[in-house]
Amino acid sequence: MRDGRWRRVGRALWRVVAVWGVSTLTMLALAGILPDFKLQSDDGDSATRIAITAALGAGAFGLLSALVWPLLVRALLLVPALVLGLLNFFLNGSLLLLALRMIPDGRGDANAETAVVVAAVMSAVASATGGALAVRDDDAYRRRLYRLADRRRRRADGAHSPSTPGILFLQLDGVGHDVLTDAVNKGLMPTVARWLGNANATQNQETPPPPPTHRLTPWRTDWSSQTGASQLAILHGSNFDVPAFRWYEKDTGEVMVSNRPASAGELQRRAVARTGDPGLLADGGASRGNLFSGGADQLALVLSMAARRGKENRSRAGYFAYFSDPANAVRTALSFVAEVGREIGESTRARLCRRRPRVSRGGLYPFIRAFATVVERDVVVAAVIGDMLAGRAAVYADLVAYDEVAHHSGPTSGDAERVLRRLDRSLALIAQVADHAPRPYRIVLLSDHGQSPGETFRARYGLTLADLVRAGCGLPVPRRARRTHSGAEARSAVRAALRRPVEEGAGEHRPQRHAEPIVLASGNLGLVSFPDVPHRMTREEIDLRHPALLPTLANHPGVGFLLVRSEEHGALVLGARGAEVRLDDLRSADGPDGLGPLADFGPGAADAVRRTDSFPHTADIMVNSWYDPQEGEVLAFEEQIGSHGGLGGAQSRPFLLAPLALSPAVEDGGELVGAEAVHTVLRRWRDESRGQHKACDQHDTPVDNRRPDPAPPTAFPAADHAVQDKTH
Repeated sequence: MRDGRWRRVGRALWRVVAVWGVSTLTMLALAGILPDFKLQSDDGDSATRIAITAALGAGAFGLLSALVWPLLVRALLLVPALVLGLLNFFLNGSLLLLALRMIPDGRGDANAETAVVVAAVMSAVASATGGALAVRDDDAYRRRLYRLADRRRRRADGAHSPSTPGILFLQLDGVGHDVLTDAVNKGLMPTVARWLGNANATQNQETPPPPPTHRLTPWRTDWSSQTGASQLAILHGSNFDVPAFRWYEKDTGEVMVSNRPASAGELQRRAVARTGDPGLLADGGASRGNLFSGGADQLALVLSMAARRGKENRSRAGYFAYFSDPANAVRTALSFVAEVGREIGESTRARLCRRRPRVSRGGLYPFIRAFATVVERDVVVAAVIGDMLAGRAAVYADLVAYDEVAHHSGPTSGDAERVLRRLDRSLALIAQVADHAPRPYRIVLLSDHGQSPGETFRARYGLTLADLVRAGCGLPVPRRARRTHSGAEARSAVRAALRRPVEEGAGEHRPQRHAEPIVLASGNLGLVSFPDVPHRMTREEIDLRHPALLPTLANHPGVGFLLVRSEEHGALVLGARGAEVRLDDLRSADGPDGLGPLADFGPGAADAVRRTDSFPHTADIMVNSWYDPQEGEVLAFEEQIGSHGGLGGAQSRPFLLAPLALSPAVEDGGELVGAEAVHTVLRRWRDESRGQHKACDQHDTPVDNRRPDPAPPTAFPAADHAVQDKTH
């Protein structure tokens, strides 16, 4: 036992010495390369003396980074998150200048600009060296996690670690059921493969796959297959009156957009008022990187909280846990730059090869993509790690990387597959940390929707949905079709991180005259509203005002069906060549022939459309694009070649992946329909853990705490430097 302890001490000392040595060599190399950085006196020194000076400087810089850096970041917590990321470099450089001043006889010197560069390079090299050593030493990695958990328990005033299982809900935004299974079968996601007992869980094909620990269940979204509707219902139990990603409300004259902080806050308020319940995460939960809070006490990067001002808004506090380590800031910055370069290269290659379908990927998009796939991923994962080590009862976190990339590169593109591979590495890390948390955790993986591929409506027909509506109304149509705004969640996350306003109404065309229609897009779902009419217009009123509008839309080859309301027949579904079906008649429709224009969209389409028709803020005309059931393609009304928001294809088929220790989501042969039903399942799983705890107290039997086996250690500095969460 004592020999093992000394071996651990020896390994720890070896890692410290190795990192110190590499940092010293890095400093020597930079002193030879950069003219404004010196490690010797004006009269010159011997090589030995210069090496000693570099060692002293590297040691002082490492010590200051370890002791001073967390205090500096804590003091700057209220600085906007991305500004803090940039400020890290200047603070890092200041620490280096201070370290050089500590070298005897004034042998160390650098100007401010050079100090920033040297500090950044040294932090990156030290982080890479420490990570490489950790990967090679499995025991050291595990011990480090145990120490972090013990430290948190001590900070909890000696409180006993809870014995009941906690639940971790990880949302892979936009990853459909079929995309997940294909990624597992291709070997892109070995962690998920191991949970499912898939043969691709092991690299050695001769080794039998491990037994499954999770079960996979597909579920079906509502008509509005997008994060705003799905996550609102999953976290708060209701998405009533959320007809799309964005919609016009006649009673207030406002356009609601799901990823605007003010709109998200209002939607959350309405859901809580409707259900009378604070949400899935009430009573000890944490919400990370989501649109909504779920009633959690611990919040970080929650969009519905970003509109609040003052001390109660701590939505950006999750950045502290990550940027408290300067090496993390450098590593993320380098990965950010690499991702920007990767996106520019991929988009250039797609343009040169004339790939179809294709959308514009210039402007700020490379930076938005890098934020979603690097910054937000790393910060959210670090926050989840902190929550597990703190023993939180329930955590819900959204990873938006795949959704952002798939919108512009395609759901099955090589770009999207690489994102899935990196997300799986994050899952592996989280599973490792869960194995060392102060309480057992059950990891539930889920998605809020999928994505359907296809060209944009504008690319195929040379006009937008708004242009088509204007033509049907007899209004002038612009010669060039304007591009529509993408509704991806990452854009608002960037603006919220920068504390920039997200209320400026980008993404919808507001008519110059009050009588003109407002046309909004939500993936392949379009909404047409007439703002001068205070109520929902009927078919008869629309035909009287614009006789050609409904036939123009219904007969266009890019339109699948329309939903309107008739004074005489109630809700109607209109299609090409005069096809018309009453929604009330579809309750008893027998076979696809009775579904009319909805036949290609599946048997659940009628129920989804009927539910949306009951919403108070459903648009005057709801337009769902054409859908090819053989290819699974739709036509997005936004500039996206991977889209979601309406009916048609993989966008309506997300997944639930839950441990076998939890009850099945549905009975054999059953189907899970609607995000509200998913909320019921997740709440049941939370209640099961509490019920098992009571059973243990009564019968003194152990709780079934089955979890996935820990994966091989993964180098990820966020885990090494997770700090106590201070959000409120």
